[in-house]
Amino acid sequence: MAELTGFQLLCAGQEIEERSKGVRFSVRHEDGYTRAFAVRFDGKVCAFLNQCAHQAIELDWNEGEFFDTGRRYLVCATHGALYDPIDGRCISGRCQGRGLTALNIIETAGGIYVQTDHPVIR
Repeated sequence: MAELTGFQLLCAGQEIEERSKGVRFSVRHEDGYTRAFAVRFDGKVCAFLNQCAHQAIELDWNEGEFFDTGRRYLVCATHGALYDPIDGRCISGRCQGRGLTALNIIETAGGIYVQTDHPVIR
């Protein structure tokens, strides 16, 4: 898999299955590294910081499990807030209209790449 300028390889495309377990990783954010995740929804891979918009706590209820039981929304395991898996927009809950912080991510040549100037840590 070829490297892309400004992007770092996160994983092979087949590692992220449709509406299934996400891939967790860390990215440089503000003063340190912050947990993030990538999921696939309707064929598109999307990535976000792993922080509820209500409080800076991780969303997943088990490691890598971000979808609600219907596999339609991303859910905060602590508050029950629901987010759109494509754009991170708040659907309902304590997020009060604030959404998830999206990361630039692309899928090409069999790989999934995250845009970052700093190392991605898995």
